[in-house]
Amino acid sequence: MSARASKPPGLTASTLGVLGKDLLLEWRGRTRVNATVFFAVVTLLLFSFAVGPEHALLVKNAAGYLWLAVLLASTLSLGEAFRSEQDNQALEGLRLVPVDARGIFVGKAVANALLLWLLALLLVPFAMALYGVTPVGSLAQLSGILWLGCAAISAPGTLYAAITSQTRARDVLLPLLLFPILVPALVGAVSATKLVLDGDPMGEMASWTTLLAVFNVMYWLLCAVLFGRVIEE
Repeated sequence: MSARASKPPGLTASTLGVLGKDLLLEWRGRTRVNATVFFAVVTLLLFSFAVGPEHALLVKNAAGYLWLAVLLASTLSLGEAFRSEQDNQALEGLRLVPVDARGIFVGKAVANALLLWLLALLLVPFAMALYGVTPVGSLAQLSGILWLGCAAISAPGTLYAAITSQTRARDVLLPLLLFPILVPALVGAVSATKLVLDGDPMGEMASWTTLLAVFNVMYWLLCAVLFGRVIEE
């Protein structure tokens, strides 16, 4: 009985525990959520001001503006995900339990992906009203693409946030490390979103969603393996 009691929590238990902790902290504080939403909305407004009254150009580039707002706002969200862990030495406590390092990564990455996905869903009606876009495809299809894109940002973003959280210049290093990695995912997400908004007469949706799916599988597996080495440093 004592051996069972001392057995470390498995991958699923670790993942659910970290995920529940992060979501509960966000629900109680909401500081990161409020700042991220405000920053993303302001970013969309700045894009519309920069382009000016060219309605056709706004409609044409609406998908790109939407994803750039999500991407830029993600640096705030991902950076804060580990700031509290470092300040309160919570990550050190998790390592001493011990829990599966992969569970810590998956729990925090899923929490980050959920927050980014909700942010993207909130931005969609705002962007449609601001840019005058009427989507041709279904909202369910758009929601799925948003999830794939946000998950693609979250996996490497969580890993790099853990790395940069241990440095003084973390706010500068995170986007410098993250943005080049996300180029394929960003291209796929923007292209797929544009097809939902404008229509897909050539049947290109499958190729872009496949790109996003492959990117997610590769980076979620790779980052889960590497995360244990990162937090042990």
